[in-house]
Amino acid sequence: MASCTAGGDGGDGGRAGAHGAGDPLFPRLGNGGYDVDRYALRLDYDVHSRRLDATAVVTARATHALRSFSLDLAGPAVRSVSVDGRKAEARREGNKLILRPDRTVGKGATFRTTVAYGGRPRTLTDPDGSTEGWVPTDDGAYVVGEPAGAMTWFPGNNHPGDKAAYDVEITVPRGWTALSNGELRDERTQDGRTTFSWHSAEPLASYLATATIGKFEVSRSETASGLPLLVAVDPRETGKSRKPLAGIGEILEWEAGLFGPYPFSSSGSIVDHRPKDVDYALEVQTKPLFPGAPDHSTVLHELAHQWFGNSVTPRTWRDMWLNEGFASYAEWLWEEQHGGDSAQTTFDDLYATDEDEELWAFPPGDPGRAENLSGDPVYDRGAMALHQLRRAVGDRAFFRILKGWPAEYRHRNADTGDFIAYCEERTGHDLDELFDAWLYKDGRPSRAPLN
Repeated sequence: MASCTAGGDGGDGGRAGAHGAGDPLFPRLGNGGYDVDRYALRLDYDVHSRRLDATAVVTARATHALRSFSLDLAGPAVRSVSVDGRKAEARREGNKLILRPDRTVGKGATFRTTVAYGGRPRTLTDPDGSTEGWVPTDDGAYVVGEPAGAMTWFPGNNHPGDKAAYDVEITVPRGWTALSNGELRDERTQDGRTTFSWHSAEPLASYLATATIGKFEVSRSETASGLPLLVAVDPRETGKSRKPLAGIGEILEWEAGLFGPYPFSSSGSIVDHRPKDVDYALEVQTKPLFPGAPDHSTVLHELAHQWFGNSVTPRTWRDMWLNEGFASYAEWLWEEQHGGDSAQTTFDDLYATDEDEELWAFPPGDPGRAENLSGDPVYDRGAMALHQLRRAVGDRAFFRILKGWPAEYRHRNADTGDFIAYCEERTGHDLDELFDAWLYKDGRPSRAPLN
């Protein structure tokens, strides 16, 4: 891809890229003025001192003439910055790295920003009190990025609305394993240190990237349809993990039958050992990441996200129910189809929840505040909205939606309005009343199916 040529300002002197992507829940995350095509990250981690030395090359296309622009970066000290090989002015403003190239980047031009940085990455505390980012473990690091943690270990456009390809090269002491998204392209050892080179060709949102490091037992296999699997498990979690991880192939085949072809070129999982202050799994793209041995339902939930969240990614964080509602409903469907409770029984049990409980605290389509991002309404009431859709349009149309929606928006971003429009177009039903009641109104809606 060609770099921005010298001179030129797109017909004007350019302007500053916005220091935020306009997200309704996290207005300071992400940046304006460009779209990232590719990240090339070179990381060198000392597991004993916990120091990270790194270089990031961010290849992007300017959406308007840029006099200056910003990247999200929290913590590591910046050593140098260049744009298309020429030194750029740089300053830190909170979690923003604000850059001014020595010449305006023209509208539509592709440009490369190189940032050299280093230090001890820090963790972040989310509005709901959970820990994310680069989280040190007793043998490496557990790296999770929802919603903001990616900026603790690399500079970028840290918002789900800007997905990109990734090449991640991680160097660690010999005997350690470094894991990232996609496929392992190369592994080489020199002078007592091993470098792992990972490649993700399919678009990846920054919050779904990882660079998890530790002592892992790594196994490779394939699903019945030939999809490559890589499973990495901390030896301390091997025994408890064996049974649930053995079901990955069966789960993926079942989910592909419901949701359509698996959207990436590989899959698997990572199981670490009790990271400090982290007790949740994350649907890391191609390799869901667990903080200890998972159960079957959690594995199924995180793998369902590969379709709902990872391939079809929310346009803003307000649309989180499109991730969690679908993944939760996948759990309901597995139970229904494997001798457990029907989805209707699960719905009825949840509907019986007292009106003053968290399930009814806010509508899932409009969480209102950042701390509500992972609340019960986003997961359970989101799944309940899907069940009401199923009741309104019938099983035949509903299961066509389950397969057609991730195909329509494969590797793209979508919001709730897109989903409602898709459902109405495919079924011929006016669904505004249903979705208004279950996604946007306060309190417990009527249980009667609306159509």
